[in-house]
Amino acid sequence: MARAFLAAAFFASILSAQKPPQPVTQFPEPPEEDESLAPKQYALNPVQAKKEYTAGDYYFKKSNYSAAERRYLEATRWDPGSPEAFRKLGEAREKLHEYGPAREAYLRYIQLAQDPKESEDLRKKMAKWPDAKTAAKTQNKAQTKR
Repeated sequence: MARAFLAAAFFASILSAQKPPQPVTQFPEPPEEDESLAPKQYALNPVQAKKEYTAGDYYFKKSNYSAAERRYLEATRWDPGSPEAFRKLGEAREKLHEYGPAREAYLRYIQLAQDPKESEDLRKKMAKWPDAKTAAKTQNKAQTKR
């Protein structure tokens, strides 16, 4: 019996002497080796913005509004101070019936261009659009009827 007690005390002292496991430290993820998968870094580049804008015009004329929208969006990322790119982005989104994002693009255009006549025309145009809530209700009703 004494031996069992000594053995239990010995194992208890060994267990209490052990240190708790240290938390595993998280190392930052290494940079992406494949450049095509790395997130794109944008800096002010009016030349690249003009290329994207021109490509967007091409797609817009071909009635490929989703491709035009992507190109105009790229143009606004390369040159965030370009009012023309925001106006065309709003037009492309309007053609896609994306009124919320189109409204954001037009408001940014109005802020940058500061042309009172055109801004008033755009505000009147946007006032005729359905609100986001109304559009969502209409879309839900259309889906339930199917």
